[in-house]
Amino acid sequence: MRNLIAARAGPYILLALTCALGWAFKAHCGASWTASIQYTTGCYSDAVPFWGLRGVAAGQVPYLQARMEYPVLTGALIWIEGFVARTIGGENADALDFLSVVAAVNAALAFVVLWMFERAGVDRARLYAWAGAPALVLYLGHNWDMLAVAFAVAALLAAKRDQAVRATALAALGAAAKLFPVLMLPLLGLGALFRRGGVICAATLVSVAIVAWGAVNLPIALAAFENWREFYVFSQGRSGTAASVWEIMGVRSWWITDVPTRNFWSFAIFAGGAAAIVAGGWLRHGARPWLLFTPVLAWFLLTNKVYSPQFDLWLFPFLLLTSRRLWPVAWFAIGDIAAYFAEFWMFAGMEGAWPAATPAHIAIAAAFRGAAMLWITGSAMFESAPDWLTPPPATVPPRQDRPIPAD
Repeated sequence: MRNLIAARAGPYILLALTCALGWAFKAHCGASWTASIQYTTGCYSDAVPFWGLRGVAAGQVPYLQARMEYPVLTGALIWIEGFVARTIGGENADALDFLSVVAAVNAALAFVVLWMFERAGVDRARLYAWAGAPALVLYLGHNWDMLAVAFAVAALLAAKRDQAVRATALAALGAAAKLFPVLMLPLLGLGALFRRGGVICAATLVSVAIVAWGAVNLPIALAAFENWREFYVFSQGRSGTAASVWEIMGVRSWWITDVPTRNFWSFAIFAGGAAAIVAGGWLRHGARPWLLFTPVLAWFLLTNKVYSPQFDLWLFPFLLLTSRRLWPVAWFAIGDIAAYFAEFWMFAGMEGAWPAATPAHIAIAAAFRGAAMLWITGSAMFESAPDWLTPPPATVPPRQDRPIPAD
């Protein structure tokens, strides 16, 4: 019994150590940055500038009193974390207190994901892979992505249990935290349309998604529409980030586009590719099209004009859940680390600091990571899902032969 308890506790102990390392990785720079330390050491965190620039230190309510370029549930989480940081730190509360609270909340959500993995029957190797994920070290204190990740994982596992309504509501709420869980909704709708109850069932899921998303968005949209819509306006107006394929092509003069053109082509290429992924994967996964969420999400990241470093945290848990093999996942993780430091060291070089990287280094790292993502996408389309995502075979009761009557 003691050995069994120790074995079950192993992934949780490793995750605690990983989260402690993730906090230390960001927190060692303190509440302010000098000499480009946030780039040279990689300790950059959005929590530090947000403390002063988005009214967190002053206790301003996002959207109603302060600007916020994130969806509503993330804005609410930021306000709660700011309140906790100010309560703990008192009058001397600073950005480091806020960063520590952000990391602690993300750590708690990482434990929730690990618990969901274990409950779903994910094998121990992958439990340890999540518990020791490099992405958690890099991004635990970086941003607020774990809230949407937890919603999306819960949605996929609800779909696995054939709970389509719950999965739809969870994915819609995830989209109210970060946008990417919205990619699961069309897959759930297709499953309802072709494999469940037809048009009525699909319409029901559409209604559930609208109600769940609207319940948290509509009050803020009515009270402060301009601030509420800033996330969508800000996303549309961004030109790109250094590790996106669009920025890499632009820097190398392969395809220079203005923002509206980039918006059009990035969406068109994503939509066409996503349709091809669903069509190509339908023969194997048509009964459970939500399994195609992983390749669709990978394709979205590859074709999107914005590929912020922490976006890899969106994909990593779904690679562990749905990939047949772990070595492409390890390949992706190595590319993630390389792209992370290449991007921040480029910023360091721009400020005259060292180590310094160039756009060419970013392109090499992004190509390495992108190759792994393409491999995983093809594999996810045409190979069967791991055992824990496959329904058990139907059991046929043994035949009960009638006794032969005696003469």
